[in-house]
Amino acid sequence: MIPIKTSAEIESMRAACKIAANVLHRLIPLVAPGVNTYDLDQEGKNLIASYGAASACFNYRNGALRFPSYTCLSVNEEIIHGIGTIKRVLNPGDIISIDVSVVYNGFIGDNAATIPVGSINPQAQFLLDSTREALYLAIEQARSDHRVGFISHAVESYIRPRGLGIVRDFVGHGVGKSMHEEPQIPNFGPKKRGDKLRPGMTLAIEPMITAGRAEVEMMSDGWTHAPGTCR
Repeated sequence: MIPIKTSAEIESMRAACKIAANVLHRLIPLVAPGVNTYDLDQEGKNLIASYGAASACFNYRNGALRFPSYTCLSVNEEIIHGIGTIKRVLNPGDIISIDVSVVYNGFIGDNAATIPVGSINPQAQFLLDSTREALYLAIEQARSDHRVGFISHAVESYIRPRGLGIVRDFVGHGVGKSMHEEPQIPNFGPKKRGDKLRPGMTLAIEPMITAGRAEVEMMSDGWTHAPGTCR
């Protein structure tokens, strides 16, 4: 990615990120048993529009496919790119990842959070707590005198001793005028590997951690990915 340098670019990038964060934090309280993911996605659509932004994932192309939702809503074993549907109703004990990406004034804001639906079992809570802490440790390593590997190593060195899996097929990334830019940011690897971080870079750091297998398969909708054989 080309580092953002001008004051106008910086302000536009900050504005896009702020909108994405505001939409995410307004969706989180709506997560409850009995809510279906289509309604949650439609509320995301409306919130994004209320800020004068557009969804960065709606109609996102993957070959001949176009992503049909305005947010990515991945429930339980689903890792990324879940599609909101009327049939997917949230139940007590579920967890849901809400991923909000917006376009505003030519720049992308991208953030996500995984939310419990009511009370969840201790294993699921352990997964959420561990992933959140790994994210904070990774953010601490996002410095202009480091390489990408400092971020990757921070995640792996915290997660591995906890007996959790790290998804290798999908990684974090740079973000700016496009949703997926260089550098790629794995959640594993040695400190001194990868691109050197420079002032003006904006990064989407995305620890993708599982309670079981780290291998990923595509589900039947052509978008959603989950561990193992969760078709």
